[in-house]
Amino acid sequence: MSTPATPEAFGPYQLLEKIATGGMAEVFRARAHGAMGFEKILVVKRILDQLAKDDEFRELFKNEARIAAELSHVNIVQVFELGQYEEHLYIAMEYVHGLDLARLSSRARPLGDFPVPLALFIMGEVLKALAYAHLHTDSMGRPLHLVHCDISPQNVLISFSGEVKLTDFGISRAAIQKADQNVIRGKYSYMSPEQAESRPLDGRSDLFSLGTMLYELLTGRRLFKAASRDETLARVRRAEVPSPRPYRKEISEDLEGFLLKTLSRHADDRWADAQEMYEALSKIILSEGHRATNSDLAAYLREVIEAANAAQSPAAPPRPLAPIKNLAPSPVVVLALEASPPPRSIASPRTSLPALTQEWTGLLAESGGEVWERGDGSLLVVWTAATGFRETVARVVKTATQLHRATAQAGYRLSAGIAPGVARIRPDTHRPADGWELAGPFYLARWMMNLSAHRGRILLTEVGAKQIDAPTVMLGRIPIQGSRYINLHEVA
Repeated sequence: MSTPATPEAFGPYQLLEKIATGGMAEVFRARAHGAMGFEKILVVKRILDQLAKDDEFRELFKNEARIAAELSHVNIVQVFELGQYEEHLYIAMEYVHGLDLARLSSRARPLGDFPVPLALFIMGEVLKALAYAHLHTDSMGRPLHLVHCDISPQNVLISFSGEVKLTDFGISRAAIQKADQNVIRGKYSYMSPEQAESRPLDGRSDLFSLGTMLYELLTGRRLFKAASRDETLARVRRAEVPSPRPYRKEISEDLEGFLLKTLSRHADDRWADAQEMYEALSKIILSEGHRATNSDLAAYLREVIEAANAAQSPAAPPRPLAPIKNLAPSPVVVLALEASPPPRSIASPRTSLPALTQEWTGLLAESGGEVWERGDGSLLVVWTAATGFRETVARVVKTATQLHRATAQAGYRLSAGIAPGVARIRPDTHRPADGWELAGPFYLARWMMNLSAHRGRILLTEVGAKQIDAPTVMLGRIPIQGSRYINLHEVA
């Protein structure tokens, strides 16, 4: 990763640092400017100079943007713009602050085997993205039959908040592009047998590639990679998959069966589609107790990076962590929110829960909120009230009102609770002590969110209501412990 002394001006963007260079483009972290001092960090993917005049690669690059811009899903990197500056075509897309899965798994090796629950969680998130993309239709409702064709660890991004996002639909094809399938593109060791043989592809090819990723993540061994391209492709075409269980004792017979079915040489022997594969994976996760969350993945990412940084720094005696009771309490404002479908008597929602959650995330990023927990249609968001409760609570209420409006426009009902409070936050984990989910304002915000479900209004405590100028309505006094109680208010 290279950082120029001064940012390079590139059309409407400033290129801050080069992230990577691929086979047809170079990728930069960039800054966009807007009115009234608005700034946004994003990624600019610019076609390589030597390919700028190659009509084939220009069309391939345009196809990437057109296809990717059609996709709006929480587990897919969002494309904002396809543009041209001077001789360069470029794509502006969402910046995911974190690591790709290839770098994460590489840096995690000194810590031991990659945790099974996290590996299955990551695969489940990618399957959600593929289930959405494979069934995507055009504006007339006609299936596009999208196939990613380059499912690999480098194209799975893990953010510091534990989000999993699939990127680079650059060589995906719609049905109308089948004539171009005699050209082999992609990373050879993650291809399906039919892709390596230049045969027609469907979504099951992506599932095979995902199975290769999971096999390698669980066993720590490359499955098809060989010394030469030709031998790698020959191994992929044969699709001979040894049992993963000798390499990892935690792999059960059911999980082994799941992997071997996914990696069947013939597409008809695999899962019918990504949704069927996701449901089968979910059953294994549930039955074997492999449950993991975005928060677990975020904590593991931080652990891996901290361990790598410690290994590169000069040896120093370890410093014991300060007891949590010795940490100064930090003022926080917590927002818990959840969207629920309307009653059956009302029209169906106009968008999906993942798409709505993505819209929420954009609004929250602008307000400075940090997502601590995330699901489709549900978030727990925390603001550190460094400038005082009054300003922060006002900002959170304003943001919650915007979320309420966006949720209603999408055809859902919003349940939301806002709770100011204090928490002793560890500097190493950026979370309070274990069990924080059931403590103080975090529990109270969730409790108010559930209470607000039947009215679809935003609830906040009396402490919060006193910090804002917006009108509120007192709902009543709620006992919480013995003679203690809180007054609940509803944002009008």
